[in-house]
Amino acid sequence: MSTISKENYLKAIYQNLSLGVAATTSKLSNDLEVSNAAISDMAKKLSKEGLISYEKYKGMVLTKEGKKIALDVIRRHRLWEAFLAKVLGIPWGEVHNEAERLEHHSSEELINKIDEYLGYPDFDPHGDPIPRSNGNLPDAPKFIPLTKTKVGTAYKIARVNDKNTDLIRYFTKIGLKINGKLKVVDRLSFDDSLHVEINGRPFTFSEKIAANIFVNEYNPETEK
Repeated sequence: MSTISKENYLKAIYQNLSLGVAATTSKLSNDLEVSNAAISDMAKKLSKEGLISYEKYKGMVLTKEGKKIALDVIRRHRLWEAFLAKVLGIPWGEVHNEAERLEHHSSEELINKIDEYLGYPDFDPHGDPIPRSNGNLPDAPKFIPLTKTKVGTAYKIARVNDKNTDLIRYFTKIGLKINGKLKVVDRLSFDDSLHVEINGRPFTFSEKIAANIFVNEYNPETEK
């Protein structure tokens, strides 16, 4: 079992659990694009190493040591994303794949230097919190997926799922960005698609697209 593979599995488990999603074999198989059998084999190995608790059909939970490793690789990934975007000017739709490669080959000293250089940022370009060197996460307002929003309500965009480059490029094209404003105008009951306004412009999001956008409710009157 390679270190990179182990880190990717632990990171995927943590990311699912942090969003309230069960880290099941089928979910991780979809996330990591490997077979269910490969996920089950890895789960058994990680369990033997004391990194996860695993019960067949019930999903996986990180142990204290497993969570520590997961947070460390997530810290590396998100700091690289922030560095690539802020310092090198790489578009936010391109930094994820680069950070995926860099996260496994960076020393703790280098990552701490990047953190210091950037001024200890709390969030990466996609709105994800960056773990501190001690594993703690910065305080962040609670967010909900756009699929759970109320019609007629204004929201701020807090986070987007950064795994799909084409999706992030689309967000860039329509002017959707972190901390940007969005209003839910209507919901189509037939397929749960949403009619929204971004910067006064109307757009329609499928349920699949909306599930990848996370928002905070806000009152426009307080910002006048």
